[in-house]
Amino acid sequence: MATMARANSGPAYPERFYAAASYAGFDGSPNSNTKDIASRFSNDVALILYALYQQATVGPCNVPKPSSWSPVEHSKWKSWQQLGNMVSTEAMRLFVKILEEEEPGWYSRASNSVSEPVIDVQMNHNSNVEPIIENRNSFAEAKIISAKNGGLMETQDKDVVSEGLGSIVVYDKWISPLVIGQHPKARYQHGAAVVQDKMYIYGGNHNGRYLNDLHVLDLRSWTWSKVEAKVVPKSVESPSPVNIAPCAGHSLIPWENKLLSIAGHTKVPSETIQVKAFDLQTGTWSVLNTYGKAPVSRAGQSVTLVGTTLVIFGGQDAKRTLLNDLHILNLETMTWNEIDAVGAPPSPRADHAAAVHAERYLLVFGGGSHATCFNDLHVFDLQAMEWSRPTQQGEIPTPRAGHASVTVGENWFIVGGGDNKSGALETVVLNMSTLAWSVVASVEGRVPLASEGLSLVVGSFNGEDMLISFGGYNGHYNNEVNVLKPSHKSTLQSKMMEARVPDSVSAIHNVTNPTRDLESEFEVGHEGKIREIIMDNIDTGHQKFEGEETTERIIATLKVEKEELESSLNKEKLQSLQLKQELAEAKAQNSDLHKELQTIRSQLAAEQSRCFKLEVDVAEQRQKLQTMETLQKELELLQRQKAASEQAALNARQRQGSGGVWGWLAGSPPQNADNI
Repeated sequence: MATMARANSGPAYPERFYAAASYAGFDGSPNSNTKDIASRFSNDVALILYALYQQATVGPCNVPKPSSWSPVEHSKWKSWQQLGNMVSTEAMRLFVKILEEEEPGWYSRASNSVSEPVIDVQMNHNSNVEPIIENRNSFAEAKIISAKNGGLMETQDKDVVSEGLGSIVVYDKWISPLVIGQHPKARYQHGAAVVQDKMYIYGGNHNGRYLNDLHVLDLRSWTWSKVEAKVVPKSVESPSPVNIAPCAGHSLIPWENKLLSIAGHTKVPSETIQVKAFDLQTGTWSVLNTYGKAPVSRAGQSVTLVGTTLVIFGGQDAKRTLLNDLHILNLETMTWNEIDAVGAPPSPRADHAAAVHAERYLLVFGGGSHATCFNDLHVFDLQAMEWSRPTQQGEIPTPRAGHASVTVGENWFIVGGGDNKSGALETVVLNMSTLAWSVVASVEGRVPLASEGLSLVVGSFNGEDMLISFGGYNGHYNNEVNVLKPSHKSTLQSKMMEARVPDSVSAIHNVTNPTRDLESEFEVGHEGKIREIIMDNIDTGHQKFEGEETTERIIATLKVEKEELESSLNKEKLQSLQLKQELAEAKAQNSDLHKELQTIRSQLAAEQSRCFKLEVDVAEQRQKLQTMETLQKELELLQRQKAASEQAALNARQRQGSGGVWGWLAGSPPQNADNI
């Protein structure tokens, strides 16, 4: 395969090697700027360059193995040790070769001379593509090549990316990034939507209570914040604000500069579906007026944006009646229309998932009734107004309800859900053109990703898609954020299956992109540029030197070892972040408990003071009571003395009266009263 490369002239070895090492930042001193090296090269290239430099200047690795507590030094030591007894000249040659592949014009820039002319060079490669085993299927992982400065630059392996988004460094694996700010209350059955690198969370259910708070997660800084929303009045004539009631089981749809909240259960249910709108510019809620016959109020329905219309299917009303009706809301006229479809519709259900393909086909998967959960797939043709049930291919997911889904191109990703016994552990993807299922990732244990009522949205970073989940319920309520970067493996795997497309969806192939089969040859990289994928059609007839083949195998082995070590390091980082988060939560809880203890102590001190005052009052009352008892006794004594005096006086009068009568009888004259 003829490719444009840059032929560099320059000094011979070893002078050329030392010039390359100096340009790359390896000056031989312990104070080499490792940060500058890491910023200029990807992690695996930097490790290989370090190992080759040590091998060329020092020789085989004879230093002791560093402590595992220093993962960087451990990675450098392992890379060097893997080179074994490679001779110094071979290490020099490989060092210069890798640098030229990374930066073809390095020598011209290093010597401040004019760049060398671009000439045609025949690139001889052997296609050593290692098979990747995923989801019990084996397929080759291609190298990604991009043209730069007229040369070739090999990027790092597809499974591992550099530290560009916190701890999100691997594809097809769920991780929990470090998120800061005021986290929303744990919940499920909430609504989620992404607008301009921000994920909005609205409403939901927590411990049986409906919520109406609105939170936003900045996907660039991974920072939570609460949106203090306002409510606009119903009209100028009636300035009283509308009631934005807490709700759960609703759908949140981004439309123009608004977030539309559709349906959902409320404490006081309405008769028909309400459409609420949050204006992202003014930060206000309002209730939109709709026309036509609005559907009965419900929750657990699916709401899918198709062009300028919303397609609503199924759900459960306030009386717990399951539904399988189909309605359309025109967002330009705000008019409802009920669809009179032909064909056998899905059975009444709620908590299912729905997606649209090619702006024509509505796909409905799973959901549950009062007694069972489903894993059937139904397709509704929005042009023919007809239901069909096609044959599913691949690894059909287990029955589930309460799952979340999102589409990326023609791939439909489904996460979570459960069957009332256990949560679904697999993240699955459906190729909507071939209707072939495959497993993208799997989790273990009772984790938020195996929950019901979680949300799933798609965001982007550096041109790459990200699946972002939040919340859910699996025995307890969650408010965790988890992220997965999907690779193109699931797409390649689906294309490798000889899946027969049912007649009911055969028109899908006629409306999809005719260049779809080229997706295995082009993909968008970190900077959004299309890089050519070197496949098995590279000319394998050319031979390489035996030493080069050996070193290429060593480099491949080093990359594998490096990936395994980075994976372990990432796990340790995640565990450390989780422990830090738990420690922060424990500190916050401890602070709250300390404040509560201080409050209780203050209340106790106040009660003690009040009790002391009461005791003083009681003592004073007792003293007064004793004084009253003493006075009472003295009063009784005086009363008795008074009674005795009065009795004595009475007796004296009686004696006086008796003496006068007897004296008169005896002839004695009565005495003068003055002499008595």
